[in-house]
Amino acid sequence: MTEPTAPVLTERDHVVGPVDAPVTVLEYGDYECPYCRGAFRDVHRMLDEYPGKIRFAFRNFPIKQVHPHAEQAAEAAEAAAAQGRFWPMYELLLQPYAQLDTDALVSYADRIGLDVPRFLEDITDQRYARKIHDDMQEGLRNGVNQTPKFYVNGQRVDGKVPLEHLEELVRQAVAAAEPTDAPG
Repeated sequence: MTEPTAPVLTERDHVVGPVDAPVTVLEYGDYECPYCRGAFRDVHRMLDEYPGKIRFAFRNFPIKQVHPHAEQAAEAAEAAAAQGRFWPMYELLLQPYAQLDTDALVSYADRIGLDVPRFLEDITDQRYARKIHDDMQEGLRNGVNQTPKFYVNGQRVDGKVPLEHLEELVRQAVAAAEPTDAPG
């Protein structure tokens, strides 16, 4: 078995936050995973707590054996991204009340102002299946074995309650990036 590799962000990733942020948090997620939906709230709380200090990226890792709508939801997110609206769709898909059937996805597309016929054609034709597959393959190379799986500055966050460890790693990384006030 080969050792997992550390993830490296590319231009294909969905990223929010400054390019020069001292902390990069990458999540591999599944839109139908209840733990990913819980993590969504916590990640955004951290982004609010450390404005300008975190660059956050999201990659698809739908586990269709457990979550039958996850792959189509990932297609919906990518179809929204093709119209410049990834983050609004991402936010709708990860709400606790979100439904992920085709009718719900089309209503979300309409709500965020997408070209709905184009969106529907994209998800029906599975136009972004290759990107989703590539995200998943990269996740497997990075050692992803469940969702959500987080990396902080390339370091994988493991454990039963990964979000507590995630918050701790983010705090440490932010603190390490702060200039120290050395006595002069």
